[in-house]
Amino acid sequence: MMAESEDALTIRHVAERLMKEHPQLDAGLIQSSVRTAYEELRYARVRTYLPVLMERRAKDLLPPDEQAERST
Repeated sequence: MMAESEDALTIRHVAERLMKEHPQLDAGLIQSSVRTAYEELRYARVRTYLPVLMERRAKDLLPPDEQAERST
């Protein structure tokens, strides 16, 4: 039970960081990408890097906003 609430806290922190970083994106979209990232990584043996890996994975799942603007 303890690990579950710790993971929930990690999910929230990662989502909050990404929302600050990408204020133009829908919060629901960010939260779902973070949850997807968590689902993919939840069984990782080394938990230390879970937040960093989740954030990177969630960013990959988000639409590429800056890149799209630059290339047009």
